[in-house]
Amino acid sequence: MADAVDVVIVASAFGMDAVRTGGHLKWAEASKRTGAAGFEVRRELFAGEAEVAPQRLRALGAAIAELGLWMVFSTPASLYAADGRLDTAALRLALDEAAALGARFVKLQLGGFVHDADGVAIAEQMRGSNLRLVVENGQLAEGGSLAQFVGLFDALAREGRADVLGMTFDIGNWAWREVAPLDAARLLAPHVEYIHCKTTVGEGARRFPAAPAADDARFIEVLDGLPRDVPRGIEFPFDASRIEADAAHYVGWLAAV
Repeated sequence: MADAVDVVIVASAFGMDAVRTGGHLKWAEASKRTGAAGFEVRRELFAGEAEVAPQRLRALGAAIAELGLWMVFSTPASLYAADGRLDTAALRLALDEAAALGARFVKLQLGGFVHDADGVAIAEQMRGSNLRLVVENGQLAEGGSLAQFVGLFDALAREGRADVLGMTFDIGNWAWREVAPLDAARLLAPHVEYIHCKTTVGEGARRFPAAPAADDARFIEVLDGLPRDVPRGIEFPFDASRIEADAAHYVGWLAAV
């Protein structure tokens, strides 16, 4: 049997309103009880800007670390602006907030990347940081296309900065872009450092995240095509009638599958 991998629970899996109302710590505590190794804090799920003040983030991070969980800090901000330029202000803010929290990963959306990666500028912002920067494939055309991600890593390699960032590979989000996740995995696996695990139900604007079925061969094939030694995040909603039991089931399954 393969070694178990770290499983992270993304805060939104517990419900966005539940996190905004109860706070991240409540659901980090629930995550710990399920056997998860990590917890993804979502900036958009804080009740207000006061909660992302440095001292509040430090207190939250210390409390989550005390539980024995490591953290991902996720922001909906994009690394590249719509005009294709590196958004150094967005990156700097995300790094500062993630550092205050004490996160291991800081995750941004890719945004409007076109052809210039500005790897030197990214490296300058990352200098002295213990954080690992990852960008995620989103659901929108901007920041969600396979060509953008292939282009990003090709550009970083040309600049000699291939190691400056990695990728959060969201298996379910490719559906919004009509991309087969396995095709994306074949091209991007060398850059994947964190996996968001979900499938989808529905079509078009009525498409929603869902838990993968135990016999979903395509989902398992995608996982098999991605690095085995990177953490897997649960980003699908749990059964509201048995939240912690459902979460514990999927933590155990994803750690071993």
